[in-house]
Amino acid sequence: MRDEDVLRYRDETPGAAGVAHFNNAGSALPPAVVVDTMTEYLREEALTGGYEAAAAAADRVDAVYGSLARLLGAGVEDIAVTDNATRSWQAVFYAMRFEPGDRILTCRSEYASNAIAYLQVARRTGAVVEVVDDDESGQVDVADLARRIDGRVKLISMTHVPTQGGLVNPAEQVGAVAEEAGIPFLLDACQSAGQLDLDVRRLRCDALSGTGRKYLRGPRGTGFLYVRPRLRERLEPAMLDLHSAAWTSPETYEVVPTAKRFEVWERSYALTLGLGAAVDYALAIGLPAIEERVSALAALLRSELREIKGVTVRDQGVKQCGIVTFSSDRLPAAEIKARLAEAKINTSVSGAGSAQYDFTARALPSLVRASVHYYNTESEIHHLTTTLTRLHP
Repeated sequence: MRDEDVLRYRDETPGAAGVAHFNNAGSALPPAVVVDTMTEYLREEALTGGYEAAAAAADRVDAVYGSLARLLGAGVEDIAVTDNATRSWQAVFYAMRFEPGDRILTCRSEYASNAIAYLQVARRTGAVVEVVDDDESGQVDVADLARRIDGRVKLISMTHVPTQGGLVNPAEQVGAVAEEAGIPFLLDACQSAGQLDLDVRRLRCDALSGTGRKYLRGPRGTGFLYVRPRLRERLEPAMLDLHSAAWTSPETYEVVPTAKRFEVWERSYALTLGLGAAVDYALAIGLPAIEERVSALAALLRSELREIKGVTVRDQGVKQCGIVTFSSDRLPAAEIKARLAEAKINTSVSGAGSAQYDFTARALPSLVRASVHYYNTESEIHHLTTTLTRLHP
């Protein structure tokens, strides 16, 4: 990515002028086109009426599905748009049926919302949740996963990029194991969509959930879902409405055949169009170029952090991404976050409540999370590390 391109992307990002934003894994700064798309639609809705504005924008809303399909290498009929990533993930997970003794395999770096859902279903049904070991690099051990496969395994479900570190789990290898065994593979791509070049055919996942607000730089309150036809046809969502199913007679209904069976009728059309604008913006830049720049900036940040006495970088994995986590032996993570914020540097804190398996296994303290994006600069990274150095005299 050329320097002049980065400058242009920053010019197109109003927030970049006022803050060094390293909280992209929380919610990235949107480009102006995303904000303009939403506000223009809301203005039209206010002038003409909600239903009328939606009807006039129908083709543009349909185009959002095509954009998401291109992002993921999927078919348009395999895409659903939701109001957040958790809703997307839950729509698939809670449509599955588990019985006593069924096994759910997940990873040690799994996210809290997913793990809580596993435990709830296990409590209700008698299913068993098993955490696959990590390998020596800290990523999910694909060999251990393969050893655990038997006729009782009903689901392999894991987070691609964990919330608490730069690890990129080997989803392609996991997908290969799942496909060979004929076991559904549910992939949480909440943190990877928008910073990594994703292709569901290469990943061989049966379902993938994502969000708009993180690395895609879209609005909060947006999510999306990919569901492979061979899994979709087996699942009836836990909740249906007149959008996800047709009421065919007083006593019968039919679930729609596409992934829209996982949607509901009511939505924010402004947010949906904002999501589409964000996806189109990323596609115009190119996900390979984004991944390359984000990885390089993250590597620079890790290198500079390792030079600061008392600071420990906590990221694991053979492949690492734009999320950088670290701890200090002098200051708690929350205080570092607050002190960086005084210097107009946005970061966040990851704690055990978001990833109990991992934090417990590694005996981790709360971590500072600094997540870079392609519109960040080397000078912003130096600003962060220089500020942090002053906190470690």
